[in-house]
Amino acid sequence: MARPTRNRLSGGASRSPRAAPSALACASGSAWVYLAAAAIFGRLFGLSAGLLYPVGAFLVVFAATLLFVASRPTVGRPAVAVVIALNIAWVAASVEVLVAGWFPLTALGVALVVAQAVVVAGFAALQIAGLRRTAF
Repeated sequence: MARPTRNRLSGGASRSPRAAPSALACASGSAWVYLAAAAIFGRLFGLSAGLLYPVGAFLVVFAATLLFVASRPTVGRPAVAVVIALNIAWVAASVEVLVAGWFPLTALGVALVVAQAVVVAGFAALQIAGLRRTAF
């Protein structure tokens, strides 16, 4: 049986994990920006609106999932592992976009992809550390 992890900030004041509010804000903020302004941001970053719309839709679902997971009093390790895997996949896809040259990224587009990969990798690292702390 999967061992649940406790969701709490220091002092037990909240049931949310430390990184969840920031990850949720980043995912939901990016989602709505991509959906609302895909054409504008596509031109600005060198990414197609045809890519940004589905990415925005995915991020809406991901943010809703993070909200659900963070609202639970306990979170099963498999749920945390899925979130970590999705974050690692995002970082890998970001590297692939940069290396493969699929899109004519502008300098601002390269900066955006790199910045998002770094932030998401940071969230994954925090989540992995939290998962390891609860293993004992």
